[in-house]
Amino acid sequence: MRKNNETVLITGASSGFGLEFVKLFSQDGYNLILVARHQNELERIAEAIRIKHPECFITVIAKDLSQPGSAEALYAEIKEKDLEVDVLINNAGFGTHGLFVATELEKEQKMMHLNILTLVELTKLCLKDMVRRNKGKILQLASTVSFMPVPKMAVYAASKAFVLSFTEALQEELKNTEVTMTALCPGAGDTEFFERANAEDTHIVQDTGLSDPAKVAKDGYDALMKGDKRIVSGTKNKIQAFMSNFVPDSLLAKGMAGMMDEK
Repeated sequence: MRKNNETVLITGASSGFGLEFVKLFSQDGYNLILVARHQNELERIAEAIRIKHPECFITVIAKDLSQPGSAEALYAEIKEKDLEVDVLINNAGFGTHGLFVATELEKEQKMMHLNILTLVELTKLCLKDMVRRNKGKILQLASTVSFMPVPKMAVYAASKAFVLSFTEALQEELKNTEVTMTALCPGAGDTEFFERANAEDTHIVQDTGLSDPAKVAKDGYDALMKGDKRIVSGTKNKIQAFMSNFVPDSLLAKGMAGMMDEK
């Protein structure tokens, strides 16, 4: 039975945290706008959701959000379909591993576009509508690396620091509205992230317990629904985030450099 008739836009919906968000929102009867790069994968996921939750209206839009103009094109397509975004999950993002002098600039440019520019653009476009209606929720995917410098993932960590700072500034701007914005800060998760970043052999992957994507998404979902400003998922990550307030950045960077070394 449908619990509401609202629509959620989820970017990076085909895997990892994004796929877990798809499951959570469909369980609560939301209509879904699913966005990722590959049409076939999205259609497969949509079909599985329709079988389990036939009451959900699902729109699939295949788009590479690391490309210039992609956010505006996505928003235009949503408007053309006469859809209204009640909840935005800015989940899409990726990283790259290696010394900054050796990594590919083009890949980092695409990463910055996706992790920062697309997130800002989709927030701007959807937030204007939400503020006009005085109703809406946005979840921004930050990270525990938002709190510290990370050698061998320098650009990625900096992009997530941007997301957290950006989100906290907008939370203050939105304080007199009924629109809420939540920053989700997960640690290293058991997703395709490290494989895509060519970091699957690092100490952080091999020697630490990776977070369950379903648990991370549930933490983020619950915080979003309560209107919380920030949620750090996992006890270990909460401690790490708290300690970052007291440990000098130089020591944090040294520690993270060791975690990013290959075994």
